Parts: sequence; C-alpha cells; structure tokens
Amino acid sequence: MTPLPETTTDTAAATASPGAPAAPGGEADLGTDATPATPATEAVPAATAVEAVPAVPAAPQGWARKRSTAPTGSIPEHERMITEARERIDAIDDRIIGLIQERSAVSAVVQKARVEAGGRRVNLSREMEVLSHYRDALGKQGTALAMTLLELSRGRA
Repeated sequence: MTPLPETTTDTAAATASPGAPAAPGGEADLGTDATPATPATEAVPAATAVEAVPAVPAAPQGWARKRSTAPTGSIPEHERMITEARERIDAIDDRIIGLIQERSAVSAVVQKARVEAGGRRVNLSREMEVLSHYRDALGKQGTALAMTLLELSRGRA
C-alpha cells in the first residue's frame, strides 16, 4: 500500500443517497466519460477531530482504459455498449479504491488515538459490527469483503 502523506485538514467524502440528484459536477452523472468525478469534500469541525486525517492520494486512473479509435458508426451497437459499460466500471473501481484508501487513513487515526489513550489498536466488537453490517447489506460475500477491508485498514502493528 502507498504511504499516505499527512495534511492539516480533515476531509470526509460526501455521499448521496441512491437516486438523489447530484450536485453539479458530482459523481452521480457517470455518462460515458471514463474519468471519474472528484468526490466533494467538506471540512470536519475541529471539535470532533481526534487529529488531522492524512490526505489520501488519488486512486490510480486509466489502468484499463483503452478508447477505440474506430469511427462510432463502424462499431456494432453491442460492442459500443460493452465498451461504455466497462469504462463506467473502471471509473467506479477508481472511486472504490479511493474510498478504501480514505477508510484506511481514517482507521489509522482511530487506531493511533486508541493506543495513545492506553487501549488496544484493534477493537474486536467494532469489527464484528462492521462484519454484520456488510453481511446484512451484501450477504455471505459481504462478510468476506468486510474482512478484506478490515485487514487493509488495520495497517501494520
């Protein structure tokens, strides 16, 4: 995992409920452009921050994107639809990677605060809550996904 640079401001990814219209330039309009929209950020009040959350580097972009140079009219409709859908998937994957990196950075802040307060780095009851949340939302595979996210977020002891 790439080391995360530190910053002096807290940020939180803005999320919209499914089906809610996005703000101009927001993420909800994926269109056919393979470039993901930059998620909006908002400042976290200093009173609620444990410490500054490290800035998260941008997710790798363009790793699987190869735009066709053939004229649009020469590509069969199903191939064009597949290409556009794959470009959207790539953009979604880039956003997911960015969110995982952000989650890991925030988790590192929580872990550091717990250790500095004399507690344990890992809170098993909290991890069980996360596992349950993912299982309820996504089924059996959600549990496996949550385990992977928890492992990525724990960092090194």
